[in-house]
This record gives sequence, structure tokens and C-alpha cells, in this order.
Amino acid sequence: MRRRTLTTAATALAVLISSAALAAVPAAADSVQPVEALEDATDMVVDGAHQRVFIADRYGDRIAVTDTKGAPIGTLTGLPQVGDLELSPDSGTLYVAVRGADKIVAFDTATLTQTAEYPTGDQTIPSQVAYADGRLWFGYGDQWDSGLGVVDLTAETPTVTLDLAGHNFSSPPELYADPDNPGTLLALDAHISSGPILVYDISSGTPVISASAEKGGFYHDAALTPDGLNVIVAGPGTRALTEYRLSDLEQVRTYPVPSEPETVSVAPDGTVAATVLDTDNVGDTYVFPTDPSLPVNVRNLSNEWMPWGGHTTNWSADGSKLFVITDTYYTPQFRVVDEPRKYAATLKVTAPTTAPRAQSLTVTGTLTTGLALPSGTPVTVTRTDMESPDGKSLGTKSLGTGGKFSFTDTPPAGGKVTYRVTYQGDAAHTSATASDTVEVSRAKPTLTLNNNGKVYSYGADVKFTAHLGTTYKNRKVEIWANPFGADKPNKLVRSGTVDSNGNLSVVVDLKRKTTLTAKFAGDARYQPRSVTSTVGAKVSISTVLSGHYKTNYTWGHTYHWFRVSKDPVVTATLPPYGGRTQKLQIQLYSGGVWQTTYAEYFKLDSTGRSAVQLTGTPPTGYRFRVRNSYISGSGDSVNTTTYGTWKYFTFTS
Repeated sequence: MRRRTLTTAATALAVLISSAALAAVPAAADSVQPVEALEDATDMVVDGAHQRVFIADRYGDRIAVTDTKGAPIGTLTGLPQVGDLELSPDSGTLYVAVRGADKIVAFDTATLTQTAEYPTGDQTIPSQVAYADGRLWFGYGDQWDSGLGVVDLTAETPTVTLDLAGHNFSSPPELYADPDNPGTLLALDAHISSGPILVYDISSGTPVISASAEKGGFYHDAALTPDGLNVIVAGPGTRALTEYRLSDLEQVRTYPVPSEPETVSVAPDGTVAATVLDTDNVGDTYVFPTDPSLPVNVRNLSNEWMPWGGHTTNWSADGSKLFVITDTYYTPQFRVVDEPRKYAATLKVTAPTTAPRAQSLTVTGTLTTGLALPSGTPVTVTRTDMESPDGKSLGTKSLGTGGKFSFTDTPPAGGKVTYRVTYQGDAAHTSATASDTVEVSRAKPTLTLNNNGKVYSYGADVKFTAHLGTTYKNRKVEIWANPFGADKPNKLVRSGTVDSNGNLSVVVDLKRKTTLTAKFAGDARYQPRSVTSTVGAKVSISTVLSGHYKTNYTWGHTYHWFRVSKDPVVTATLPPYGGRTQKLQIQLYSGGVWQTTYAEYFKLDSTGRSAVQLTGTPPTGYRFRVRNSYISGSGDSVNTTTYGTWKYFTFTS
């Protein structure tokens, strides 16, 4: 069955009407696939024999070829200003009007290779094409310099004939034909308000107008009925599609829509689908049952409100699915409506934002659809929480008046509790699912970790104990150790179940300041919690004096004795760390007290050593002492300030 394109320059603003029967609902279980190969989409035909879809891109000079889910198969390129697409009755050949090359090109639909081309004459600009009775009829030209031509494929050498219209077209005529109504060609003068619909008798090979009527012009799209005897026209700027009989162009039926219709397609069983200029984003795709007494089925497939342009709505070859291209001016989206004849059901579920555990709460919602469901229709409810991560059935609930429902529940577990409501659908309605989440309260557990604020010697093995109070089921605790310094990562040092007293301990070898964290992941009744304990760690400091000639215990300390001619060397050794310094301090004993005479920071080498030679001419007989210290913050801060031991020395002549 022919599914044709109509384009129009008209973009009249839509006027929305209100109707309960036209309330839009989202599509259920449908799919969407971006067509990355396209810049724009202006026409589409469906090849049922090969399960392929051909989509024309006028501005990209190409045709995208996809499967019936929108997945790419290939691209036909080199088609400047590609126009109308037409399939042969056996779906073996795709005919393409190529405006920018003044020709019609034929492609094998199985191999996607070009099989023929038919030049139509210099500056003819063929834009529309229809196959009928073994001939390719085409609309060509520009504005009032337009006409009707034909390529006679029945001739041994196909011939092209122009100027067959018998009518002064305001633009290239939009053409339609159907094998079920042989000898008939439909033409629309689409781009002017006074443009008529014309029916040609082509049984003789020469078109003769058999019926003509002005129907308002500015037609956006059209589609023939399955028997080829009627046409359904989208536009002009009315709020309806109109069906006309080809024999006399009398009106047969109207299909009301709330705003300007844009595209139309008819399934093999006569079901009509259309898209509209949806400026309010309430519903863009309409499916009309063959029974006029039934309400229209409305879906909102896209947030785009601009006119689609061209023929971008099509049924699958068997009429079971509906293909709609949306967002045609951006990255076109190929949308598949899986059950287009079913009324799309929409579920909304509302639960409290928060609730106390083990207390009753109420969940409400609505199930709406274009064809109302009776009271008592069942929906199933599932609760998912920490106790039932795979979901627990709460049974079925019944719809009340207006599709409303409500139920109460007492959540046994805290945390995020999700109520999922499902309508299974029926022969006339799609299935639908919706959910809402409640944050259910949990008690705060007791969790402690000892030793916070304490300082330990370098390399001390320190026992840390986490204590967990009452919980529900989870008795597992993790203890993490995070040494100061970016080179040491936070590390899990113990994970396990607390003992009968609620304790879990770990021994940590402390060589830096370290933050210990105890973590409880929570359970169904107690919330997660973590506590920290930060402890200090000193450094080890070794101070060695060299160059002395003897040591002797006197004045309460061991003194190093130096000749005044020998400069003492003070060597400090600390644990190495990037940028680390040590503070060297010298004191002189005078007046009964030790007085600082010198202090300076020295950078440690990569091994943590610093050797300082004390020069000058010291006085003999005086007592001196020296020490090396680590001051946190002087070069780094990963350890706690640590003062080394004093080394005592004196000088003789």
C-alpha cells in the first residue's frame, strides 16, 4: 500500500481545543532510536518485503536505510536535494526524485545498488513521484512553472513526457496512486489556498481529469485508503483530517484533532494515524479506530512542537506497528509504537515523602487512558525494601471512580521503600507501570571508636576497638585506616562481625598521624553510621656527634669532648618524607640555666639524614648541648611534633 509524502511551506499556528477524549498519555513499551546519519527527515517509506525503512534527507543529499527498529543498515548518498520516495508494488525497487540532478533514480531494495536513472530534462527539478500502471508519474518544476510528467517504463526504452497536467499548478503536484484502484492518479495542488485536489483517469496512458475540487489548499500530507478509492488529507489549518471519495471528491468522514494536522498514514485495515502541531506538548500522535464511535487514542512521543514537514508517519507493512519520525530538525528520532491500536495507559503513584517505620501509610494513584477502564479493574502492588530487595507482592488493588486507587501499608523495614504498581493491560489497553519511593525512618545505632586524640611513639602497635550497640540483623563493622599524606591511601584494615560484647578490634602499626573510621552499613531498622578517631604518631630521631676525642660522664650527663681545633659534626636521622626538615638547636649553660644560642631548620636528604658541621672558635671550659627535632608543619605535617634527646659536649684546648 502506498504511503506518500506531502510537503508544505505553510506553518500556521495551531489552536488547541479541549476534549476529554483527546487527553494525551505517554506511550507504553515503545522504542526510540536516533537516526544519526540524518540532518533532517522529509519522507519515509516502509519496505515490508525486506523489513527496511527508507528515510529521505533533503538537506543532507542522502537516504538513510534502517531496519524496522531504526537500527542503521546503510546510506544512499549522492542525491542532491533528494525529494519524494516511492516503492514499486513488489517492493523490489525504490524510486527517488532527485531535484538537484533533474532525474529519477531507481535502487534495488535488497542490494541497495542503483539499477537505473531517468533524466527528466534540464531544470525540470522533479520532486514528487508515484508508480501507477507500469509508469512513473512525477511532479516537477518550481512554483507556477510546474507540471505533471511521466516515465513510461512499459516501453522498450523508457521515455519521458512532460506537460501532461491539464491544470496550472502553483507548485509541483503531490501524487498518489494505488494498485487496488488501477487507472487512477491523484494530484494535490498543495501550496496555495485555492489549490484543488484533482483525480486523473490514466487508463489510456494520457491523464484526463475526472474530478476536481478546491478543499482549502495548503495540504500538509495525504494517504489513500487501503482500497485506493478514498484519500485522507491532513490540512489545511483546520483541526481535522478529512476523508474524500476519489470518484467525486465528496467528503466521507472527518477525524478531529486539537491542532493543525501534519502527517497521516492509513494501515491495511483502515486504521488512521496522524501527527499534529502540538504547541502545548500534550499529545502529538493520534490513532483513530475504524469504529467512529470509539475515542481517539493519543500519545505524546516527543517534546518537539514544530511542524514535522514531509511524510514522516508510516505503518509497518502488516499494520501491526506504527513508525513515527520526530525531532526532524535536530537529530531525527525513529520511534516505534508497538501496540498502536491499544489505548495507552498511564499510571501515576504518589506515596509520602517520609514515613515512620512500622506505622501505617497511604499510597494513592490514578490509572488513565483514552478508553476509560471500569471500576474494579485490578492493579498489582509490589513493595521493595531492604528486607525484600527482589520485591514482595502486596496483592491486587482495585480501581475506583475515575481510575483512582489507594491502599495502606505498614512498612516493616526502614530506608528507601518503593511501591511499584502494575496494570497488566488487556485487549484494548497497553500495560503500564509506575512507582514512588518513601524514605522510612530508622533508629540511630550506638557506634564508638577509642583512642581519639592520643599520641603514640613512632612504630607503636596500637589496638583500636569499635563498639556497636543494639541493631536489628546486621552486626558487621568495618575499620578503615587513613594515614596522613597523599601517598598513603585509605585502607580497610578489619572487617567482621562484632563479638558478643559488640566489639571489633584491630592492631595498627602507627608511623604517621592516622584517622581511623569505624563504619556500620545499617540494616532494615537501624541507619548507617560512621565514627572517627584521629591519633598522632611521633617520629624516631637519632642524633649522633662525631669528631670528639673522648666521652665522659660528668655533670649528670655523658659529655663528648672536642678539641677547639676540631669542628663537631651533628648527624640527624629521621624517617624520610618528601620536603621533610629537622630543627637543630644549640644551648649554652650559663648563669645556672641553659640558654639557646642557635636554632635552624635543615632539609633531610632522601634517606632522612642531615649532617651539620659546627664551625667557629668556641670557648673552652663551657658546657654545650644540641638536639634535633621534628616540628609538624615546618616541612610536612604527617607526623606529630617530636623533640629528640639532648647530646652534651664541651671543648678543650
